[in-house]
Amino acid sequence: MRARRQVTAPPGDDPVRVFVVAGRPAILTALAFAAGCASYFSLPFEPPVAAGISGLMIAALALALTLLRRGRMGLVLACLCLFGFSAGHLRAQTRTLALAAAHDFALTSGRPVEVVGWIEAVERNPAGRSRLAIRLERASPAGGPARRVRVLTDPGGLQPGDGVRVLAILTPPRRAPVPGAYDFRFNAWFSGILASGYAIRPAELAPELRQDALLRRLTRWRGEIARHIRQRLEGRAGAMAAALLTGDRSGLPAEATDTLRAAGLGHILAISGMHMALFAGGTFLLLRAAFAAIIPWARRSDAALPAAIGALLAATLYFLLSGGSIPTQRAFLMTAAVLAGVLVSRRALSLHTLALAMVFVLALQPEAIRGPGFQMSFAAVSALIAVAEIWRLRRQPAAPMDMKLPFVAALGGLSLTSLVAGFATAGFAAFHFHRIATFGLLGNLLAMPVFTFLVMPAGAVALLLMPLGLDGPALAVMGWGIEILFSIAERVADLPGAIRPVTAAPGWVLPIYAAGFVLAWFGRSALRLGGVGLGLMALAGWVTAPAPAIFISETGVIAFETEPGSGDWRATERRRDRFAVRVFLEQRGNASQPGRADLACDELGCSGTAAGLRYSVLTRAEDWQEDCDRAALIVLGIDLPAWWQRHCDARLLDAADLARSGAALIWVRDGRIVRMRRVDAHPRARPWQRDR
Repeated sequence: MRARRQVTAPPGDDPVRVFVVAGRPAILTALAFAAGCASYFSLPFEPPVAAGISGLMIAALALALTLLRRGRMGLVLACLCLFGFSAGHLRAQTRTLALAAAHDFALTSGRPVEVVGWIEAVERNPAGRSRLAIRLERASPAGGPARRVRVLTDPGGLQPGDGVRVLAILTPPRRAPVPGAYDFRFNAWFSGILASGYAIRPAELAPELRQDALLRRLTRWRGEIARHIRQRLEGRAGAMAAALLTGDRSGLPAEATDTLRAAGLGHILAISGMHMALFAGGTFLLLRAAFAAIIPWARRSDAALPAAIGALLAATLYFLLSGGSIPTQRAFLMTAAVLAGVLVSRRALSLHTLALAMVFVLALQPEAIRGPGFQMSFAAVSALIAVAEIWRLRRQPAAPMDMKLPFVAALGGLSLTSLVAGFATAGFAAFHFHRIATFGLLGNLLAMPVFTFLVMPAGAVALLLMPLGLDGPALAVMGWGIEILFSIAERVADLPGAIRPVTAAPGWVLPIYAAGFVLAWFGRSALRLGGVGLGLMALAGWVTAPAPAIFISETGVIAFETEPGSGDWRATERRRDRFAVRVFLEQRGNASQPGRADLACDELGCSGTAAGLRYSVLTRAEDWQEDCDRAALIVLGIDLPAWWQRHCDARLLDAADLARSGAALIWVRDGRIVRMRRVDAHPRARPWQRDR
């Protein structure tokens, strides 16, 4: 058996410094690739393809010349970064253009449409109603991107994998309800979701499509396992077990999900590195112990090799079973690399492996760079790897008669893991979700031992025994552990101030914070201090950024705070656009319902005052000139001719403008509008903004 190579620092050098310098080209190239993907999606316009190709060719030529002339390392790194950035930008654009060419679904909003396809999943919307994710037949039998619709309807006896026919009213995915909020349209466009709506006739079984036969069988297999688990374990325990083992959350009650998130345990619902490590790692340990028990064979061979092969097969099975989300893809790649390292007697858990996983995931789905799942997953793993390497290089060899209990060491490792991962993801989570689980660390310290040593091992054993029909006892143990998990989560979530709302940050905060995060964890001396400075600057800008005073929804509902910092929010309408107003209030760190604004109304419309600004909400424009003279902001439910708007001193938003550019945030100073931000500042400029 080949001996492992020992890496030691040169005399007099700081081992931590050696670690952060080693392998820098690969890591920098991966980060540049991610930055290139992010740059493409952040542009307000569609760049020419020739610019991306030219940039990539120039970067490749500069890199080749630098290597041929044996240039300095700094110049090589600069060329690598330029090459990675150009490659990421071009890959994001080519994927976008390929999807744009495939989006040929003709849809007339408000008209009944017969949808024929097969059921990918039976979901639950926030109201608890059943929703079918239906995959349509591809336009080209040779292949192409997925085309999906989502329909609210009772599936009846239909199950995932079955062919389905349903008559439905469909509409295209809607854009973000508030500037800077979650963009449904963007994510639906890249997920192949062409439309959503509701059925006007019960769903019925349709002949199976000739396409996607293997994928349908896999989907049906996942659904059967999830149903089997929920039949063996009733209530939330069964729903949670199905979510952990198959990724199917359709049976999990909304209140259970909210409880886990309030306790800082929402991350266990997303199958990621922790789940994959426990599943594959547990399989590896069990198989290694079993092979080592065969003493004559173990004396001649290394028990770790067949155990690694078995664990790799188990990880592949779990990956297919769980649905393959972005965190699961990253976790599977990392796990496969680690097990491959065992097979070739090399240590594979490193930032190099993480960099490779990052490039692989983004090469397949560049749009993932905008998602919280990608950002938090890679932030947590990179921080854990960095801390593990620093600990490995700094720790002292254990004493020969060290009697520390393994359980205590494992508990300490779990505590450190929870602390590092929580710290690494806190900023990204607050930016995207506008809330912080105050006692998340406490919840993880109490719950993760149960999850690690009871829930997931029992789940892994249940999956292995399920084909033999002997999974009942293992599922019972798993259900018992899940109930303990929920009990801990409920007690932590009931603590005063368990959830603290956070105001939304300006858009520039996230890239500055991300750059500071990278430099702080992986930089050298001065760069590391610079990264800390960037992070503090981003947080300071977040706290001190002026907040918008007024929100105007896409249908003309106005929401505002009566006095800055009072927490007394009002809205001109309390029925229309309730969802958009709620999202805006969550961005402002307020979860309460707004009151009704004080309005003076007549047959033409209403008027009032918000943040010292006089506004009018009109349904007719007969006296538009008078309103222009006395109001600084006018919102109309009709379209106005362009010449009327040119002769009005007030800021005017008519129905056509709101339909074109979406909702608006307005900043006010001294009774004057100083800034306005729209959902679509440049309508139809990007492919995902265009109507299908």
